[in-house]
Amino acid sequence: MRRIVTIGVYGFTAGAFIEQLTGAGVGLLLDLRQRRGVRGPDYSWANSARLQLALAAADIGYRHLKELAPTTELRQLQYREDDRQGVGKRNRITLAPQYAERYTREILDPFDLGALVADLPSDSATALFCVERDPEACHRSLVAERVRTEHGLPVIHLRPC
Repeated sequence: MRRIVTIGVYGFTAGAFIEQLTGAGVGLLLDLRQRRGVRGPDYSWANSARLQLALAAADIGYRHLKELAPTTELRQLQYREDDRQGVGKRNRITLAPQYAERYTREILDPFDLGALVADLPSDSATALFCVERDPEACHRSLVAERVRTEHGLPVIHLRPC
């Protein structure tokens, strides 16, 4: 059955990340990051080349969807709001309303989500992937909600234990 899961980097080890994906029956991971790297040694496993090797070893497909990544300008807007609230990217719990509105209008609305959904595997889950631990703090939640409401696919958010 076609379904969506979301997952971030923060809070996972490489092994736990792959375990969550395989446990959820993920057959394809869609990378929604603009830049496919993560700073720091704790998360170097999530840098694109290493991540793709780990996914291939687990028989999980990989696709980069830069078209659904926030622009640098939008990320800077969110960082300013994070600074105003005194939170960092790794402990953000919600998106700035202006960021969510602009991401939806500028990136999500023009994107042909119907074509993407039609091309998803029908026999496994597809993961929407970015870095934030909590989906509410990440644009992947906006994409997932649109897929759920407009295309009727169930959505599960995977989080570190």
